Amino acid sequence: MREQAPVELICTAFDVPTSSYYDYRKRSQAIEVERLELRSITKQLFRSTRNAAGSRTLVGMMRELGYAVGRFKVRRLMKEAALVSKQPGSHAYKVSDVERPDIPNHLDREFEVDAPNTVWCGDVTYIWADSRWHYLAVVIDLYSRRVVGWSLSTSPDAQLAVKALENAFEQRGKPQGVLFHSDQGCQYTSRLFRQRLWRYRMKQSMSRRGNCWDNAPMERVFRSLKSEWIPALGYMTKNEAAKDIGYYLMDHYNWRRPHQYNNGVPPAKAENLSKTLSWIR
Repeated sequence: MREQAPVELICTAFDVPTSSYYDYRKRSQAIEVERLELRSITKQLFRSTRNAAGSRTLVGMMRELGYAVGRFKVRRLMKEAALVSKQPGSHAYKVSDVERPDIPNHLDREFEVDAPNTVWCGDVTYIWADSRWHYLAVVIDLYSRRVVGWSLSTSPDAQLAVKALENAFEQRGKPQGVLFHSDQGCQYTSRLFRQRLWRYRMKQSMSRRGNCWDNAPMERVFRSLKSEWIPALGYMTKNEAAKDIGYYLMDHYNWRRPHQYNNGVPPAKAENLSKTLSWIR
């Protein structure tokens, strides 16, 4: 109404102090500026995850930058900016109770472990690159869900799984007494892979056949990789795929991406934090 009459006259008519009106305008402008800044930050972080982050992930990323926001506020910011996560919906899996008798399920879904290099999990998935399928083997440390080894190949053979295990074994300082858990894929039941486990003094554990929930942490890593990072049409070359996937697993996933299991802390940082706290005690 200030365009039709003086502000002082309108405030007098509504019995509102003029100072209160100007203070309200000042605060409203400040709130709008802050809102625009948060919306801009939300867009930047969302794009950095290739349109994959949801409100939970964005909350963790924004808090790391020093912004005190909640999940519902981030949801509203995403809605205002028309940001829609490309995360897939839930999937119904077939469950089987059949076990391999010579390699039992020692892990038995005890996914919470007390220290690093106690339990490792491994699995293999497929990636489209250079107009053909390539195969990716990954190893994670179950303690903080940190990726500790990986390998990419054009053949889904035992050597693929062995290379990923070698990579993890060397990077983690050749630990002893690790329990290695996987599904019943031919790569992990092969003589070559089992001999390598024996050489590294590792104990083998396997999921029940057809039951992906027995290796749920590994399935979660692949779900994140495919839904958040890998281009919809795959990669032009194998080298491009290896470089991009390696960056996601060893840098973005380990050091930057908030992980729900670690209360929003990335896996590598969560592991380092636990070591620091142990040393202080």
